[in-house]
This record gives sequence, structure tokens and C-alpha cells, in this order.
Amino acid sequence: MDFPDVDDTDPEVDDTPTVSCSRCGEEWALDYELDELKAGNQAVEQFALDHQRHTGHFPDGVTPYRVECRQCPNRDSFLAERPATRWARTHARHTGHEVTVSHGDEETLVE
Repeated sequence: MDFPDVDDTDPEVDDTPTVSCSRCGEEWALDYELDELKAGNQAVEQFALDHQRHTGHFPDGVTPYRVECRQCPNRDSFLAERPATRWARTHARHTGHEVTVSHGDEETLVE
């Protein structure tokens, strides 16, 4: 059985993911994250973290897990639940402080 030749390098197809930020009024193609940083499947996450570090906010569509101690000024943001809850449990274990983990409208208390 013969199969037609498939050419994946069609110059008309641009499947580079993009990220937008309505606060900045910009949209970015993630060529740099894919080609230079070799971030692969983590390209959007890498861009979102870099964007937050440089601007103080996340791009559109990114809702981080926010972890905040109820007694001291320690807090952090994560893009996945597992590292957020690990940070909260570790902080609570070492300090005895209560820590909240919030994501969107949900909030969890870690004692």
C-alpha cells in the first residue's frame, strides 16, 4: 500500500503557541521558550513565570496557587498544586504557623 508523502514543514502552518496579557496589551509567540530555552511542553509555564517576575502579574489564563502564612510575611505563588502544598506543609511543619493555599475561589488551610 502506498501512502502519499506528508510534508510537515509547510511554511503556511504556524503552530507556535502564543500567550497574551490584557494588562500589558500584548501577545507573544513562544518561539524563544521553544527554540532557545528548549522548554518543550513547559514553554507556557516558563513564559508565565518569567512574565510574573518581570511585571508582577501573570498573563491571561494563568491562575496560580497562592500560598500565604497567616503569621509571618512568607508567601509564594506556584503554577501547580503539588509544589504549593509542599511549600505550605514544610512551612507549617518548621514554624508551627497556619498557611493558606488558594487557587481561584478555593482556599485550603494547612496547619
